[in-house]
Amino acid sequence: MKNITTRQFRILADHMEIYQFMTNIYEKDWRNGVPAPFFEYALSSSWMDKSYTHRNRIWEDQGEIVAFCFTENPVTDIFFNLKPGYEELAEEMVQYADEYMPHIDSEFQLRLFKGQKAIIEAARKQGYQQVGENMDMIYEYDKPLDYKLPEGFRFVEQGKFDVAKSMECCWKGFDHEAEEGPWNGDAEAGYHLLQAPHATKQYAVAIENEAGEYVCWAGMWWVPENNLAYMEPLCTIPEYRKMGLAAAALSELYRRMKPLGATHMTGGSNPFYAKIGYKPMINWTCWKKEQ
Repeated sequence: MKNITTRQFRILADHMEIYQFMTNIYEKDWRNGVPAPFFEYALSSSWMDKSYTHRNRIWEDQGEIVAFCFTENPVTDIFFNLKPGYEELAEEMVQYADEYMPHIDSEFQLRLFKGQKAIIEAARKQGYQQVGENMDMIYEYDKPLDYKLPEGFRFVEQGKFDVAKSMECCWKGFDHEAEEGPWNGDAEAGYHLLQAPHATKQYAVAIENEAGEYVCWAGMWWVPENNLAYMEPLCTIPEYRKMGLAAAALSELYRRMKPLGATHMTGGSNPFYAKIGYKPMINWTCWKKEQ
C-alpha cells in the first residue's frame, strides 16, 4: 500500500538522493524526466539562480523519492520527474507548480517530454496548452563515430587539461565575448563545476591549436548505471568553427566512453548532430496558460 508524503527540496541534504532517483527511473527518451546529470550540472553551475531551489518539491512513498518538481534555468522553466506506477501524482504535481513555482514577467512554462503522458494530461486539465517543441538527438554506440582531427590541432592529454583555458574556451565558444566582453580570467566557477559530486572531468575533451589555445571543448558526465555518456557542454570558439573540430571531439568522446560500457551519448537539436550520425530521440515540449 502506498503511503505518499511530500516536502520541500533541501539543496544541501537532498541532492544525492535526487541524483539516485533520477538515475533509477532514467529512460533514453526521457519519458520519466531528465537524466541525473541535467540537474546536478545546473546546481553546480554559476549561471543558475539557486535562490528558488527551496520551492522544488519532493514526493515520497514510505521514504522513497517517487516524484520531483523543480526549476532549472531560467527559474520559470519547470520540470517533472515521475516514477512509473505513480501517475496518480501528476495532477497534484502540476497544481503545485502552478501555484508555488516562480512566475516572473509572464515567462512561466512547463517543460515536458513527449513520453510524459500523465503529466501532459494533467497540464491540459489545468488549462495549459502546448506552445512549442524541439527534438534533441542522441548518438547510438552501435556504430563507430570516427571523425578525424584536422591538421594543426591536437587533443590535450586526457585528464590533464587546464581549467582556466577550458573556461576561456567556453566563454568564447558560447559567444559571451561578443556579447559581454573579453574573458576576465576568473576560473573559479569552472573549478566549482568540475568538483560536482558526480562530475567525471577525466573524460572531457579539449582540442588546442599550435599555439596551445583551447579552441574546442566537450564535457562529459558518465553515468554507468544508465550506460549514458551525457555530453555537456560542447563549444568551439567562433574563428575555428566549421572545421570539423566538434565532430572530432565527439569522436574522441566515443573512443573514451565506449570501452566503459556506454551505449549512447547525448547531443542537442542543432542540425550539426544529424549530419554526423545522431538520431532524433528526446522530444521537448513547452506548455503555457493564456494570460
